[in-house]
Amino acid sequence: MGIANGIRKHAKKIAIGERQTSAWAQSLQETAEELPSPPVHRLEKDGLDISMAWAIIGIFAILGLAAVYTMSLILIPVTLAVVVGMILGLAAENLSKMGVPRLANAFLLSSSVALVIVLLVSSLADPLATLANEAPAFVERMISRIMPYLERIEWLHITPATFESGPMSIGALLENTGNVLHVVTTSLTPALVQGLIFFAALLLFLASRVNLRKTIIMTFRTRPQRLAAIRVINAVEQVLGFYFATASLIYVGLGVVMTIIAYAGGLSAPVLWGFFAFLSSFIPYLGITLMTLSVAIAGIITYDGFIVGLVPAAAFFTVHLVMENLIFPAVMGRRLEINPFIVFLAILFWTWMWGAVGAMLALPLSLIVMTIIEELLIEEKPQPQLPK
Repeated sequence: MGIANGIRKHAKKIAIGERQTSAWAQSLQETAEELPSPPVHRLEKDGLDISMAWAIIGIFAILGLAAVYTMSLILIPVTLAVVVGMILGLAAENLSKMGVPRLANAFLLSSSVALVIVLLVSSLADPLATLANEAPAFVERMISRIMPYLERIEWLHITPATFESGPMSIGALLENTGNVLHVVTTSLTPALVQGLIFFAALLLFLASRVNLRKTIIMTFRTRPQRLAAIRVINAVEQVLGFYFATASLIYVGLGVVMTIIAYAGGLSAPVLWGFFAFLSSFIPYLGITLMTLSVAIAGIITYDGFIVGLVPAAAFFTVHLVMENLIFPAVMGRRLEINPFIVFLAILFWTWMWGAVGAMLALPLSLIVMTIIEELLIEEKPQPQLPK
């Protein structure tokens, strides 16, 4: 078998023109073609081997999910900081081109984020305090307004006596409200810790952004792999920056419109409604659903007529529908479309893993995964050139 392989190699060299062909060489080539091919040994896997392989993959996947869930106190602020840092990547790059040092650049951007959050919290403190003080009266009005409609549904078996005693009484509802406030109060310390981790991670990520990019790129050994890494990182930053900059402008307009709707509709704390409209718009499907239901309930409680109470919710839903289906696609184009079912599953998964913050991170994480897949699978895009 070794002699046969040697004959084949010699004949191949002659065939590609490394030596001048002759009658002896021609005879040698014909002899090599007639020789039997070396046997190819393939490792056949049965169903049990495949099942074991998938079982091992499943075990590691479950362990990974358990680790992500267990380390949520740290992973949530760090992931949020990385996403926000990538969104601010274009701004950081522009500031660097203007001659701003990296550390000053990172401090400026992270301080701007902190300032925006502080201004939002301070502006919403009074409406939230007013809402908390009016919670008992709000519950009573809600029960008195909705009770006539619940009595018409016979299979619910709800009567005015239902809210006078038992777990659905006003006293029980107020007690549960106090329990909720207690839970929120006890959660303030972890929230403060996560806030500090978020700002520290954001500052360090922005300061070491360029070095981190170089480290990731140089991790790959071959030139094509490094080019692919450059292409993926640039595409992710561009997609996140462009998407959230445009979406923020559009949703700020939606928040202003909702504030006007709440003020004209007689709803209390119109600024708070506008902020919730802006914030919920970043959670596809679930955000608009919860916001519309909340406005509808508030309208029914505010007005005596059922139809009149639904007018603010109908106005908000119509404005949001126009923005999402006409204005948003016209500005963003079709290149950032994601399968709605995949986005819905991502929202459910990350909400289950990390709660409300996970629901807000579901869309940017989906954009990152979509961009990576698109950049790695499509080979017709212009390739960046590494410096020589």
